[in-house]
Amino acid sequence: MKIEPQRTIRYYYLKFIRLKGDPSSLARGVAVGTFIGITPTIPFHTVMTLALAFLLRGSKVAALLSSVIVSNPLTFFPQYYFSWQIGNWLTPGKHSWDEVSVLIDAILKDGKFSETLAAFGKIGINSLLILIGGGIILAIPFTIGFYFLSYWLFRSIRNKRREKKILS
Repeated sequence: MKIEPQRTIRYYYLKFIRLKGDPSSLARGVAVGTFIGITPTIPFHTVMTLALAFLLRGSKVAALLSSVIVSNPLTFFPQYYFSWQIGNWLTPGKHSWDEVSVLIDAILKDGKFSETLAAFGKIGINSLLILIGGGIILAIPFTIGFYFLSYWLFRSIRNKRREKKILS
């Protein structure tokens, strides 16, 4: 299988610009997907993304797309590492990377839901809270940035579509 990053980027770009809807709803969806995608909760991403997008009245499709883009095999290792670093920095107790690597190994091995849940149980509640707390702090600036960036993008697309419709 040949990996073509430019083709993949273009594919997701086209998926985004073809989304229809209110720019603020689409941007809320992107923000939700970005937030959940960055948090270290891989086995629950889809459920959490859909639930939060529903609660915040964001686009579910935009949320799922951005979650997939943000959390993929190339990005989740650095996300977990920085979540662990930030969580360790913010809390008084220090937890080793070995505790977190158990979870990453389970995800990398097969990625099965039951094995990932078992790995969550193995790392312990303190390590899990450090990881999730750090992930939330890590996700906040990206969420805000992607909300405004995607709002601008979707608003520009909507304006171009209106101009095109008026001219034809």
